[in-house]
Amino acid sequence: MLIVRSLLFNVAFYANLILWLIILIPGFLVPRRVFIELVKVWGRTSLWLLRVIAGTKVEITGLEKIPPGGALVAAKHQSFLETFTLVTLFDDPTYILKRELMWIPFFGWYLAKARCVPVDRKAGSLALVQMTARAKNEAQHGRQIIIFPEGTRRVPGAPPAYKYGVAHLYQNLGFPCIPVGMNSGLYWPRRQFIRRPGTIRIEVLEPIAPGLPREEFFKLLQERIEESSNRLLDQGRKELGLGPASASEASLSKA
Repeated sequence: MLIVRSLLFNVAFYANLILWLIILIPGFLVPRRVFIELVKVWGRTSLWLLRVIAGTKVEITGLEKIPPGGALVAAKHQSFLETFTLVTLFDDPTYILKRELMWIPFFGWYLAKARCVPVDRKAGSLALVQMTARAKNEAQHGRQIIIFPEGTRRVPGAPPAYKYGVAHLYQNLGFPCIPVGMNSGLYWPRRQFIRRPGTIRIEVLEPIAPGLPREEFFKLLQERIEESSNRLLDQGRKELGLGPASASEASLSKA
């Protein structure tokens, strides 16, 4: 039954994605804020399909901690789920993402319409300068800049591998940073089609005020996200009947 429900969900999810890629074509003609609201509807329909077909709910706590206006959002990244779920949590979000995604037909065009911030990883230090300038401009217009500080999806329970790009942004934007922890990788394993029934938990944490020294911020951010994510992983393990060791997650989320 798990395989059947997972297969049905994946078919419905990608059919829904294709449908919204078509629906959003006229979105090029509407204001960007209207376009963002349409993208949020796609995210919500995807979460509905996940709950109804796969039996996987998403529980979000801490929304009251999100300050108004511009902010840097640093989130754990364990699955594809957070790429469309986080959009639904914030007023006017945008993503820091690798430049190559902007080259994908339709999908990349929509990223450009949403004024996402591309990063040219081959540009070295210049990439940081360009990324920061774009992100600061968006944040000054009241937007929430979402970044995955580890740069890629990580297997649940894997040792943290945070990159200093998030600290560079924090230092230069001058806005609060909102950490986000989660346990999504237990239920939506990366590079697998299996979707496990249960409750994915996403936790919006207390914002880190601007002005901390770079190293102090970097350490504090990791501590908050990892503490939250590890706690949520423990809850997920109990729900799925897994042991406390990370070996179980690794077997669920093989690269």
